[in-house]
Amino acid sequence: MTIPHTHFNHCPSCGEAVRDVSEKRMQCGACGFLYFFNPTIGLAGFIENERGEILLIERGKEPAKGKLAPPGGFADINESAEQSLSREVFEETGLQVVDWTYLCSAVNNYAYASVTYPVLDFFYTAQVSDNQDLNLCPEETVGAKWFNKHSIQSEELAFPSMREAFGKLLEKF
Repeated sequence: MTIPHTHFNHCPSCGEAVRDVSEKRMQCGACGFLYFFNPTIGLAGFIENERGEILLIERGKEPAKGKLAPPGGFADINESAEQSLSREVFEETGLQVVDWTYLCSAVNNYAYASVTYPVLDFFYTAQVSDNQDLNLCPEETVGAKWFNKHSIQSEELAFPSMREAFGKLLEKF
């Protein structure tokens, strides 16, 4: 796996070979085009039901296929963190969640299609009523289950950032 900046050998603006590339930016010596390699924004929500259980999905695709994760995904352009998270949660679970409370952020590396993307993950919490049914997306999730938060083993969570955030969640109880 390689990190994004290693894929930039030519300027995307003028096509000239690029020599000034670092982990943070790429600048073309020929046309001056400047591109910054900022992290991707990831979002996940620890959703609690009326019984105090936390919803975790079983990931349906790589990376970390089969591992547990709070529902979430990546922010799209022109979305706030909360809008992105609400959209992703709805896409994966069918749950309508709009009232998010910020928990923490953590860094992560997401290896996908031979590139390892630096990710800044934001974690939120929310509560939902038990009258909402789960409607899982089969492309994204293999399953989902409500867990007693004290029965969740952090090593079962898909990514280190999730394990870190889950630890912070448990500190609140």
